[in-house]
Amino acid sequence: MKNTSFHRISFEFAGQFLPPVYILVFVIGLVANGWGLNSLLHNWKKLKIINVFVLNLGLSDILYLLTLPLLMVYHVLNSKWIFGDAFCKITRFCFNLNLYGSIGFLTCISVYRYLAIVHPMRVMGRLTVTHSVGISVMVWFLVSVQSLPDMFYSKTFGNNTEQCFDTTSDIYVDDYIKYSLGWTFTGFCIPLLITLGCYGHVTVVLCRTNTTDKVLKQRCLKLLFIVILLFSVCYIPYHVLKNLNLWSRILQKQNILYVAHQISRGLVCLNSALNPLVYLHGNEDIPAQLRRRLQQTRKAVMRLTPSQVPLVELSNM
Repeated sequence: MKNTSFHRISFEFAGQFLPPVYILVFVIGLVANGWGLNSLLHNWKKLKIINVFVLNLGLSDILYLLTLPLLMVYHVLNSKWIFGDAFCKITRFCFNLNLYGSIGFLTCISVYRYLAIVHPMRVMGRLTVTHSVGISVMVWFLVSVQSLPDMFYSKTFGNNTEQCFDTTSDIYVDDYIKYSLGWTFTGFCIPLLITLGCYGHVTVVLCRTNTTDKVLKQRCLKLLFIVILLFSVCYIPYHVLKNLNLWSRILQKQNILYVAHQISRGLVCLNSALNPLVYLHGNEDIPAQLRRRLQQTRKAVMRLTPSQVPLVELSNM
């Protein structure tokens, strides 16, 4: 009876907490990523190595954002999945592609920054857009291979209400936790260590070198802050709490870990709204475009303001 009561309360919490988060991420993420991708595609002929990774980062976000309406309906209906087993697995697969694709492309950006700043002479002329396209294809392939086994686990379970598990049902949780731990190590821990190592070395080099361009230094340090923010807020809590929650399900002693895992699921989807920050500091052209747009808007407002002054004066007479 206690387990049943707890599950009921937990599902109510997920239904109250996750839909507003999904709506916020859907609106902000769709607008920000749409604008960023449009800016990149508009300057396709000027496409640079790092922009290829940023472009793929945006595509992974759009792929996930398109599944959020289904998840909103799911939680509004109190964890009742009405779209069938196939769409449940596709939705979870898109989430995994976005999550580990984002981590993969952020790692690629980190490695590129490291090579361009720490070893500029060695990589000059050796890294091309073609290489970055090939690396991006490899990232998509590796992420798909890692995520594909997840689709073979049972995702739906009928018991008056039909659930769409983000992991799997209790029947297969013993096997799933082994897969999840291996997946966490290869898809998250290794990229995290590579990213921290690259940006750590870059930070040391930038702080020691006085000849480095100040704009480049500021852009790299801001990008480092954004990456740390993404990993600290979105990725680390999710992976820790996901595996702890799976372990508590094996022990049949689920407690507050379930609620904490639901919160981490809300936090991890924020990466689709925060990733556009990488556009601003990872792409050299987009900040300039944003400044031009702001200047155009300010000039338009200033042109309208004088015409409104006489009306205001007349109204005061």
